[in-house]
Amino acid sequence: MFNYLIHIEYDGTKFVGWQYQINGQSIQETIEKSIKKILKKKIKLIGAGRTDKGVHAYCQCANFLSKTEIIDKTKFINSVNFFLKKNLISIISIKKKRLDFHSRFSAKERIYEYKIINRLGNLSLNISKAWHIKKKLDVTLLRKGSKILEGTHDFSTFRAASCSAKKPIRRINSIKISKRGDKIYIIFRSKSFLQNQVRSMMGCLKYLASKKWELKKFIKVFKSKNRQFCAPPAPAHGLYLKKVIY
Repeated sequence: MFNYLIHIEYDGTKFVGWQYQINGQSIQETIEKSIKKILKKKIKLIGAGRTDKGVHAYCQCANFLSKTEIIDKTKFINSVNFFLKKNLISIISIKKKRLDFHSRFSAKERIYEYKIINRLGNLSLNISKAWHIKKKLDVTLLRKGSKILEGTHDFSTFRAASCSAKKPIRRINSIKISKRGDKIYIIFRSKSFLQNQVRSMMGCLKYLASKKWELKKFIKVFKSKNRQFCAPPAPAHGLYLKKVIY
């Protein structure tokens, strides 16, 4: 038996998310079917992060077990990508790993990026690729709010009702914000996130940065540990799984 790790880039716009669902096409299912055409056997992909509907990835990681050894990795990548390209999914690389490697449980850190375009004019090139916010955002307030979220906390306020995690406690290692022209990038780093956590945090940070909330209100909502006080989550199409660290 052989264990392989693949790095994947994808546009999540038309998918129901990474994981298999009965209500539509998932990224996991699409890749598994393409690999089956090459290996002639069914495989099961284990993803490092279960990205939601509409979320994109610069570098999703997934591993699978195969009885067949993949000798020519270049040929394998080209062959699988031939079937994936119409779906805007691409296998970037493949690497043989130890049999005990698990793309989800072996991960030490996950890095997500949220992209905002803060301008009056509508989006053309970045439609479905960023959150378009017309009202001017205060980046200083974004940074102040982000600092409050860093560290180990109970993130129940930002947890989806359907979240399957046993505990709401998570550690945000860092949140970095950069602004280039009308584009704002927010980088979240943590070993793991709750379902909808990043998008929910972004929704509250937007309320703060647009001055709909004062800093005291932002802190009160966070400390409430009550989902009903959370701002509407930021749209999925602004979120990217940027990297997984092992």
